[in-house]
Amino acid sequence: MRWHGLPDMRADRDARTRVVSRRSLLVLVLVATLGVAATLLAATALRGGERRLADRAADQQAASAAQAVTDGIRRYSDFLTSLSAALGAQQQLEAAEFQAITAPINRRILPGVAGVAYVVAATDPQIPAVQRFWRDRGVTDLTLQPGAVLGGRHLFIVLGRSADTLPIPLGEDMATAGAAGAAMRAAQTDRRVVISAAYPLRTDREVPAGQRQDGFVLAAAVRATAPAPDAGHLRGWLLLALRSGEFLHEAVGKVVGRTAAVDLTDAEAPGPAPIAGWRPAEAADPALAPRTLTITAPGRTWQLAISPTMRLIDHRGIRPSVIALIVGSVLTLLLTALTGSIATSRDRARHRVAVATAALRTDIARREAVEQQLRRREAELVGFAGVIAHDLRNPLARIAGYTDFLREEAARYLEEDHREYLERVHVCEQQMTVLLDDLLEYATADNRPLQARPVDLHALVEQVVRDRQESPGAREATVIVGALPTVDGDPTLLQQLFDNLIGNAVKYTPAGRAPFVRIGSRPEPGDRWRIEVSDNGIGIPEEQRESVFDAFTRAGGSEGFPGTGLGLAIVHRIVERHHGAIGVDPNPDQGSCFWIVIPAASATVAATAAV
Repeated sequence: MRWHGLPDMRADRDARTRVVSRRSLLVLVLVATLGVAATLLAATALRGGERRLADRAADQQAASAAQAVTDGIRRYSDFLTSLSAALGAQQQLEAAEFQAITAPINRRILPGVAGVAYVVAATDPQIPAVQRFWRDRGVTDLTLQPGAVLGGRHLFIVLGRSADTLPIPLGEDMATAGAAGAAMRAAQTDRRVVISAAYPLRTDREVPAGQRQDGFVLAAAVRATAPAPDAGHLRGWLLLALRSGEFLHEAVGKVVGRTAAVDLTDAEAPGPAPIAGWRPAEAADPALAPRTLTITAPGRTWQLAISPTMRLIDHRGIRPSVIALIVGSVLTLLLTALTGSIATSRDRARHRVAVATAALRTDIARREAVEQQLRRREAELVGFAGVIAHDLRNPLARIAGYTDFLREEAARYLEEDHREYLERVHVCEQQMTVLLDDLLEYATADNRPLQARPVDLHALVEQVVRDRQESPGAREATVIVGALPTVDGDPTLLQQLFDNLIGNAVKYTPAGRAPFVRIGSRPEPGDRWRIEVSDNGIGIPEEQRESVFDAFTRAGGSEGFPGTGLGLAIVHRIVERHHGAIGVDPNPDQGSCFWIVIPAASATVAATAAV
């Protein structure tokens, strides 16, 4: 009877095993599916964030390039306006006076400038008299060369100054140069500086054809201001010729560098009218669309097309989205393997029970004990599987924190190169946090409401020194706080001001030299106080003592020290908010001496009330 029943028992056991195997497979598929889905969602979210950051960087880059071109044109326009006013103030303009007035024109001050020319109008009958007039004023070899123009009104170059070795074509008729002539007529009518359309400059006719580039001119009408009876009378025009390629190179080269290709076109031309282009060696980034901005120049409308290159976004190393994909894949594999082991352990347990039962069928007592032990083990396994199934959602829901988890488990799961990349990501996050904090402080330093009240500077500075000395990882330094006045000001802004100055004094002290900071004050004429913060740090070169307060500017010698170049810019804005002045002098002993002059209490309160 027992031998006849054995096949039925085995069939039942195999059927149960097959059912459990199907369940195990379902659990494994579910765990793997959830892991892959969560990993893909995290990687997709990070990738979207990378794209948004890249688009934001491209937009900021385009705005910076457009601002650089606009500022460049404004600088040239202002310079030409000043020259035309100086020429209009001359009662009798001589060639020597023209050369003296235009002496500042050179390619170092005005990059891309080809030269400046003074143009006068003359009809056909007036040509001999005009030629004699200017020869008598120092242009002895002047020969006017009239062209065929409608109405016989010529525009002759009678004076000129070249910015390079190419001569100014004296005597030529600019009325035949359509773009320049149109610009001069518009400048006369609009009474302002006007930019011409792009055309080949006449000064560049001797340049080889392969090296020749288009240019444009800025035209300004020269009107008399002396003597009084001639005031407002049109004397002529002043033309400032620029080579468009060199102008664009100077305007955007330092702004975009190798991170973008730039094309400048004339939007008012009937067809495509390229003015100049900037082409770095790097290839364009296919993931970033070109940006097109409109620039309103004097008398013209330009379009600036900025195409980001692969240099704009650093593609070296492993991207966060790829790291998330790798980490998620590893965790999914581990969780799937663990779940598979738990799910199949019940099958193996049942199989061992069946084998043990067949071997020990005569020992009923031992069989019952084994069965009880197996039931307890089965209950524990089921409970353990339930806990694992319930807790799987937590690591999957925290996929955004895989980077920190990977740093903690880097030695076990990642290779040396990947750990180095992960540390770079961590360091970059810390640097970005500091930069954003500084940018926020810099942006709000001008707009934050000024809560003026009496402030004991001595107590405030003592508190700043204590906070710095008690902060974790603070560098040991000797800070001597002398007598300081009580002023009316914003305590929060003043605390930030002294925290930045004292922090810079300690940070920029070379390694191996104990930082020493001295803070003192003395009254100044005009009911003001001068407060000095002296250090023994690396010092600031003389030629950089004014520009060091500009945003993102760092003094020479600070390359080996961390910083964003915004600390002193924030200090400068805070001092301006308190209607004061700031500067830096060399410390006679060693280092630098930053000084702040702020009004006394009554003056500060009055100024704040006026604002």
